[in-house]
This record gives sequence, structure tokens and C-alpha cells, in this order.
Amino acid sequence: MSRINRQWRLTRRPEGAIQDGDLELVETPLSDDVPDGHVLIRTVYLSLDPTNRIWMSDRDQYLPPVEVGAVMRGSSIGVVEVSRDARLAPGTLVAPGLGGWQDYDIVLGKQVRPLPAIPGVPATAYLSALGSTGLTAYFGMLEIGAPKEGETVVVSAAAGAVGSVASQLAKLKGARVIGIAGGRDKCRWLTDELGLDGAIDYKHDDVGAALDRLCPNGIDVNFENVGGPIMDAVLARMNNFARMPLCGLISGYNADGPTPGPKDFSLLLMRRIRVQGFIVLDYLSRAGPAQRELAQWVGEGKIKYKVHVEQGLENAVSALRRLFTGEHDGKLLVQVSPES
Repeated sequence: MSRINRQWRLTRRPEGAIQDGDLELVETPLSDDVPDGHVLIRTVYLSLDPTNRIWMSDRDQYLPPVEVGAVMRGSSIGVVEVSRDARLAPGTLVAPGLGGWQDYDIVLGKQVRPLPAIPGVPATAYLSALGSTGLTAYFGMLEIGAPKEGETVVVSAAAGAVGSVASQLAKLKGARVIGIAGGRDKCRWLTDELGLDGAIDYKHDDVGAALDRLCPNGIDVNFENVGGPIMDAVLARMNNFARMPLCGLISGYNADGPTPGPKDFSLLLMRRIRVQGFIVLDYLSRAGPAQRELAQWVGEGKIKYKVHVEQGLENAVSALRRLFTGEHDGKLLVQVSPES
């Protein structure tokens, strides 16, 4: 017996924004003859992340670029369909790690993590608040940002998957938190639902003037997701010995050539600002305790999150473009198949 496995393959490296033809959806046969120690996993949800665009390029990055002609890399969760590993029964919901944009994958069983059923917590949480998204926010904010009670924290892309969790973590530590997001509705969600102390709509507000109004005592932590002019506006208002966890620079991911740095680089020296880039893969050995703490906060309603689910693997490329236009609300996923 064989299955048809649809796969998105990288056909050329994008120049600027992702265009039709940069990836191609192909069909390949997949046998149920699974090697010993392996499992065949049916993809249920596929995570779409800004780093997908980085992986398509050949720029210097933290993982090898996806090769032209190869299946596009991505995080996912799925259901075991065929098992040759006694630890993993068919029907088990699992996280196979970094797999591909495809219907099925055959993975070595010891690389697969079973996902526990938590009452009231949907499966999508394992690709959002309880997945790499939540872990990125957790380690970036709590370890690098290390906000203290009464300090002022600014989070760019604060209504996004990582930024929204990072903002709430800073609130849990007693900080004043100001979020920057695109659109009035997203800003209202930050203040009315997540309890942030203020929100700035970069699409309509003067970001610098709003920061002056909302951060009269300066900024102690900048959780940076965006880069560009927004980062420059925040950096100009950071205090001595402030911290900047550098999580992302999404404003430059579609640009060709090197990503520009801060407009006034001397501020890092004069104000002794600590800037640290980080990748969640660096913290995977400590993911277990962090996920348990995140799960407790989610269960208690102390961390809220949103997911935006697009339907169908065939729509993965068009859905990914939403990350760069802001036309999504929360963690962006593609549902590839039913949960059961």
C-alpha cells in the first residue's frame, strides 16, 4: 500500500517578497513500509514562522539553508499512522521536530516527542504558547530581558505569537509593559485583554512621540522582533544598563543584502546597553521545565494567546505571506489534516 504525499519544494531562492514559482507543490508516492525504529506521521498542523523566509535564502544563518529542490523545512505536529517503535502507538499526537511542508513524514522514533493531553488546552497550543513560540518568549524575556518589578518594558510586534506571550511574561514579573502593534484592534487586544499598560499603533501613531508619552522614565527592556525605524525609536529612549533580547528583525527579511544596524550605534556604548541575539534551539535542553511552567500559566488564564488557522497544505505559501503584511491574528498555522 502507498500514499500520495504532497510536498512543497523550494524551486529557487526568493528575491525580495516570496513570489509564485519560488516553491512548487509536488506529489510523490509514500510507502507504508516503515523501517524499524521509525514512525510514519500524518501532519495535522504546520507552523508558519518568519524564519521560514530566512531558511529559503542563502544568507548566513543559524541552520543550513534549505537546498533548492528540497522539501521546505517547518515545525509541525501530527498523528502517528504507522509505528515501528514500541514507545509510540498509532494514533499518538506527536511533535516530530523540524520536519517539512508535507502531508506525511517518516521520522526516527527517538526524535519524536509525544504530546500530553491537557484538559482545556487544544492541540494548537503545542505550536503556539506551549511550543517554540512560548519557549522563545520565555527564555528571551525572562533570562535575557530579566525584567524587574516597576521597570518599563517595550515589545515590538506585541500582538504576534511570540510578542504577546513575552509581554504577558513581563507583566507577571511586575513590569510596566508597552506593546507596539499594527492596527487599532490589535492594540485594543493588548490593553483590554492582555492587560498591557499601553499600546502603540505603528500604522497610525508617531511611534517616537507615543514612546515619550508612555515611557516618561525611559525604557529598561526592549524585546525586539522588528528592527528598522521602530527599533531605532525604542533604542533612542533606552536607559543606562538596559537590555535588548534580539528575537527577530522581520522588517528586513524580504530585503536583499545585509540587514542595517541601529541608526545610532553609539547609544549601545554610551548607555551600556546589553544586546543579545538568541535562537530557541539553544535552549531545547531546558524546554521541559519551561513548558510545564507555561502550561500552568495558560491553565490558570495568566497567559492568553490567539491562533490563526488557514486550511489546506496547498495554501501554505499564500498564508506565509500574511506574516509580512500583518494580515493575521496570533500564531499562524496551516491545518493539513483532521486532528483525529
